[in-house]
Amino acid sequence: MAQLFPLRSACRFDTSGERRLAERLEKKLGADYLCWYNAPVGANGLQPDFVIAHPERGLLVLEVKDWRLDTIRRMDQDSATLLVPEGEVVVSHPLRQARKYATELVSALQRDTLLRQSEGLYAGRLAVPFGWAVVFTRMTRRQFEQTDLHEVLPPERVLFQDEMLESVSDDEFADRIDALFPAPFPCRLSGEQIDRIRYHLYPEVRISSAPGQFGLFDNHQDALPSLIRVMDLQQEQLARSLGDGHRVIHGVAGSGKTMILAYRCIHLAAAAKKPILVLSYSRALAGRLEQMMAERGLAETVQVRRFLAWCHELLRTHGVALPTERGQAFYAALVAAVEAALESGEIPRGQYSAVLIDEGHDFAPEWFRIAVQMVDPDTDSLLVLYDDAQTLYGNLRRRDFSFASVGIQAQGRTTILRLNYRNTLEVLSVARALATGALRAEQSSDDGVPLIAPESAGRRGPLPKLLVLDSEWQQWHSLVEQLQDAAAHGRRWSEMAVLYRHASDAVAIERALGAADIPFISGRASRTRDRLFGSEDQVKVVSMHSSKGLEFPLVVIPSLHILPAAGEDELLEERLLYVAMTRALESLVLLATAATALTERVGQAVEQVQRALAEA
Repeated sequence: MAQLFPLRSACRFDTSGERRLAERLEKKLGADYLCWYNAPVGANGLQPDFVIAHPERGLLVLEVKDWRLDTIRRMDQDSATLLVPEGEVVVSHPLRQARKYATELVSALQRDTLLRQSEGLYAGRLAVPFGWAVVFTRMTRRQFEQTDLHEVLPPERVLFQDEMLESVSDDEFADRIDALFPAPFPCRLSGEQIDRIRYHLYPEVRISSAPGQFGLFDNHQDALPSLIRVMDLQQEQLARSLGDGHRVIHGVAGSGKTMILAYRCIHLAAAAKKPILVLSYSRALAGRLEQMMAERGLAETVQVRRFLAWCHELLRTHGVALPTERGQAFYAALVAAVEAALESGEIPRGQYSAVLIDEGHDFAPEWFRIAVQMVDPDTDSLLVLYDDAQTLYGNLRRRDFSFASVGIQAQGRTTILRLNYRNTLEVLSVARALATGALRAEQSSDDGVPLIAPESAGRRGPLPKLLVLDSEWQQWHSLVEQLQDAAAHGRRWSEMAVLYRHASDAVAIERALGAADIPFISGRASRTRDRLFGSEDQVKVVSMHSSKGLEFPLVVIPSLHILPAAGEDELLEERLLYVAMTRALESLVLLATAATALTERVGQAVEQVQRALAEA
């Protein structure tokens, strides 16, 4: 089957003929065909009915017309006159219209030197053959041949109704589609070239190749980067196909969950009649998401909140008394007060066009129940992102609840993302080797909470480094050296993070960086966590808990010898270290001042991964 973007079930077809053609393309073409429906292309945002890409045939634009023969009054090289219930109407010639779209595609691709031919008769020209054709969904080839339309519309550039019937064999249909592709020169596009085509045609799938937190590209980039990154095909299909209703995405660390959430926010904001709410647990992650939405001009439309802070805001906004409890009891009472106010009507339901929940594995069941009630029933748009392997709060042994039990109706609309794109194979392999308990894959029903083991996308890099030093002084000295060495090799300070387990370590880290005149910003104080991702070039000092959802090219984790922390749940500590290690995009350094069972396991994991990769 061909890959259709969006999924056919999520497409909003303008005509029955478009729907029928989409079904034929998807079912009768092979998996190496990529088909996009009604996607804006190029700078002018034109929307061809279908664009088809194939690595050995190039690009094809299809313009679909549900015209019957008896409705066509006249046609010349530029236009067609149709008979409609209101009388005669003049429209663009369909082949001319398809050609305009194809020209837009070419103009978007030609500036990329890696999509030009390097030698031969066509050196310097686009390495991608491109063509355009018309699809008549209510006219047979025989009917066409009995007219003089062939004088203004070459029949070899047309797919007819009888050539796309369900009874037509897959091979016959594929041959007919292939005949519409031009063949001026041999074509064999690499996977990288296909990605570059997607990059140019559909800016929405771009991922920043510059360091940052899961940022999508600004659509108005002037310079073309030498290294491009785009969503993989599953991510793109998922991002384009998220329709109304409740959706759950189970994804491993680094699989692009938050990127898809950001894409979804941008898409929903274009038509939202009420605010869009994004909820998370982590202050640092919420701060970065809020900054991202502001950068896209969506600060007013998309509201990013930490769940507990949002509950507090709801009560104050609607004049509901705050709980009087102190300490941790206050937060439980806060949630209970919001539930009661929703039940009594003091807080109105359905205040948001959509609610999106990031890091949903840290949400308690009652939190979900509250969030569901805040979705406008007219849109019923709810998205939950989840990875049970990163659960760091609550009952860590297993989440024993169904989404339906908290009001999330996502049966049949659940997606699993298994590929980790964030980390190199080396970083992920070592992290997986250490987190055997946290990552033991477990299945569940479609409505349950599965535990998914991550799979590497295969990106390579240096092995993680473990340095066991003789003293605290040597550890902090080594920490400074690691950062300074990275800076000397061109790494920006803002591309580095130091992740700590306890606040006492944060104080020592701050002291060491300050003494070395290394610019930094620390999230130790809650008031600074919202400002971790400002424009300043500073090393980020972040707790392991707050690092969830974030990513940095270089991550340093000191004081490994204190883990697992005394009195803490061992599974929690294992997951916490896994989360911290998988923040590293490229390089990971682990520091300790004593040999422990854990440092021995890290050393063994590094050696094991090194041997396995050498033998591969």
